[in-house]
Amino acid sequence: MTDLTKRNFITKTTLVAALGGLLFGYDTSVISGAVASIDHQLVKPLNLSNNWEDFISGFVIASALVGCMIGSIISGFVADFVGRKKGLFISAVLFVISALGSAWPEYGVIYPLHDPVAIVCSFIFYRIICGIGVGIASTLAPMYISEIAPSTIRGSLIIYYQIAIVSGQAGVYFVNWFIASLGDHDWLMTTGWRIMLVSEIIPAFIFLILLVPAVETPRWLMLKNRDEDALNVLHNIFHPNEAHQTAAEIRSSLKKNTELGSLFQFGAAAVLVGIGVAAFQQLVGINAVMYYAPEMFKNMGFGERGALFQTIFVGVVTVIFCLIAMKMVDKVGRKPLLIVGSILQAIAMLGLAATFMFKLDSMIAVFMILFYCASFSISWGPMAWVLLAELFPTAIKGRAMSLAVFIEWTVNLFVSWSFKIMDGNASLNAVFNHGFPFIIYGIMGVLGTFFVIFFVPETKGRSLEEIQQIWLDRKNKTQTDNQVSVKAL
Repeated sequence: MTDLTKRNFITKTTLVAALGGLLFGYDTSVISGAVASIDHQLVKPLNLSNNWEDFISGFVIASALVGCMIGSIISGFVADFVGRKKGLFISAVLFVISALGSAWPEYGVIYPLHDPVAIVCSFIFYRIICGIGVGIASTLAPMYISEIAPSTIRGSLIIYYQIAIVSGQAGVYFVNWFIASLGDHDWLMTTGWRIMLVSEIIPAFIFLILLVPAVETPRWLMLKNRDEDALNVLHNIFHPNEAHQTAAEIRSSLKKNTELGSLFQFGAAAVLVGIGVAAFQQLVGINAVMYYAPEMFKNMGFGERGALFQTIFVGVVTVIFCLIAMKMVDKVGRKPLLIVGSILQAIAMLGLAATFMFKLDSMIAVFMILFYCASFSISWGPMAWVLLAELFPTAIKGRAMSLAVFIEWTVNLFVSWSFKIMDGNASLNAVFNHGFPFIIYGIMGVLGTFFVIFFVPETKGRSLEEIQQIWLDRKNKTQTDNQVSVKAL
């Protein structure tokens, strides 16, 4: 097999797994074009007070994140028990089911529904089903890519996943705007939003079909003692000598699992740093922007269609800067991009808060949002997924990554739900004029900078087995330091 053939195999395999990211991005952003319609069709009929209406509306919009939390926490079991590939296949099936159910929630699970509360619950149920699919895919897709890719290009290949996420977001912004342009306001309120939600079924079916011929990862195969199958996959990636050497390194790293069953066998830092990376990716506020971008643009004075049109620029900017990150990640490294991106994000969020508070020109606010999205897309957006796929040793990767992604979705739920509440709070708006949430996100950007500087190791150019050794060295050093301290006492 020639070098070109091997590279094509790696690229095609990566792109298939990355489609899980496209569905992740498509699903988490498709709801942005339907927020007003869902409020009108599902929440208004409940006849609640304004505060309770905002509370319920926030949960309905963010309900998929509950599923994401469930999907991510079970994804470790799915990854270890059925494998990375079959786990992605399960997520694709869930996407198909949820696309149909959330578009027509009044048909319920078994029979048609008429009570407004029952219809809302049905919608939430199908959004949770979709969230479970997203939670599984968001763990398994980058894990799959990291276990297939050679260390020299692993960072750029994992960024395919983030590019797929933002491509899904950008694509659905265009789809939402196009669907909205097909009819008037009343049509959008009754029919257009359903077409937006069911449109997800197209990429979901493509994902299902392409997964069928995909291979399983060599590291999972060796975890299951299928060494010969693993070696066959490695021969598609490396030259024969390298394939055998890589197989030996993987087997050796698995034998270092001296404390079988312990999540912290490589030291607590190996898990806690990954959790911190996952949490900060959401604490900087990205999904408040992605989920509620149209509502933000309406707050700036844009009309309904104008607000949806502005979101297209958000999508385009995120794709462009993710492509830039892909070119830089294996040259510059993970840490420098995270540090610079955190600083720029903080500036953008605090600047956006100022534009709302002092009622500056709406185009300044648009610029700040685009500047923020660009900063996120060269840093926390792709780098968090790169690091989550790299940081955890193979023996604990399934459990550790599912825990980290669970934390990420939990924080995501908190951020997106709380944004709706903060943005609709009359007392806060009297002082900050819709700018308060962005002050919080700016502060998180500053804290994220210090977290990266002091705790996150650089993983550029290192094999997964070498990264595992970093944690073992840290664990041994900590134990030695503790012993010295005890003796000193």
